[in-house]
Amino acid sequence: MQNKLMMKLAIGSEAIFFLAFILGYLHFWDQGNFQLQASTQLSASKSALYTGLLILSSVTFIVAEKTFNERKYNRSLWWMLCTILLGVIFLGGQGIEYYELIQHNISLSTGVFGTAFFALTGFHGLHVIIGLIIMIYLCWLIKYDYPGKQNSTIISTAGIYWHFVDIVWICVFTTIYLLPFLI
Repeated sequence: MQNKLMMKLAIGSEAIFFLAFILGYLHFWDQGNFQLQASTQLSASKSALYTGLLILSSVTFIVAEKTFNERKYNRSLWWMLCTILLGVIFLGGQGIEYYELIQHNISLSTGVFGTAFFALTGFHGLHVIIGLIIMIYLCWLIKYDYPGKQNSTIISTAGIYWHFVDIVWICVFTTIYLLPFLI
């Protein structure tokens, strides 16, 4: 139980960072002409596809956790690998978008919009990478019968983190991709 409490406390501090990034993005909205740049340079439909895959990864994680708790370790491993694959596809989509933006001369150093966009989405991407590393470690633990596996809360603790990453992305996606079309 202590590991879940520590994860929730860590997520609480990370939530404050993300809130600051999102509020900063919104603060500079008018100064950086974000609405025009976001609506012309970003593909909300492509990002919506990758967002759907990231949300689906939370579902596959839940199934991995459920099958783990039922002591169906091979199935749990398979579902965890599906979660990892979905996370990697999401990051790949983000990488493609970064490449396309850089080709249109939008980068971290080309203006307020580029700085805010790359900082916010990059910070989230870092959290996805950390989550993927955690899940790779979980796969190793599931595959190789570690002591205490049957009473472990490690997967549910990691799940708290992964679901947080997904929820944060929904907030980021709404702010960056949907807001230009809602205002």
